[in-house]
Amino acid sequence: MPGFLLLSAIMAALTLTACSNEPQDAHPDQPVSKRKAVFKHMLRTLEPLGMVVRERGDYDRQAFLAGARELKQLAAEPWAYFTPDSNYPPTRAKPEVWQKPAEFAQAQQKLKESTEQLLKAAESGKLEQIRPALKSVEDSCKSCHQEFRGKS
Repeated sequence: MPGFLLLSAIMAALTLTACSNEPQDAHPDQPVSKRKAVFKHMLRTLEPLGMVVRERGDYDRQAFLAGARELKQLAAEPWAYFTPDSNYPPTRAKPEVWQKPAEFAQAQQKLKESTEQLLKAAESGKLEQIRPALKSVEDSCKSCHQEFRGKS
């Protein structure tokens, strides 16, 4: 009976893996997987800051400042993984990433600048400065997604 349970567990795991709609990143350096990981980390860092700004979380100045610092650092990281050979599934990047490199670079710069402004606002400790700075970060993410990220 224990062998049956083990076999059942293995079959269930294989079935769930087979049902995944997203192709695996087969590139040896896995740039798509690496940039996705950075973007997910950025989102997990940004979400609690947004909760504070929307008054759905308590404002802890030091915790917010740490999050703003981390977000500023992360804003510089994913771009190295948009290599010329990284336009393959499972990417969600639109061809415009490679067709419009100057515009893509501007979008990157906008995010870097907005996270720098958020950090400065967080250093002030004043929510009236933090709110618009966080909105600027969110707006830069949104505009980049609209132009350079496709649907999954």
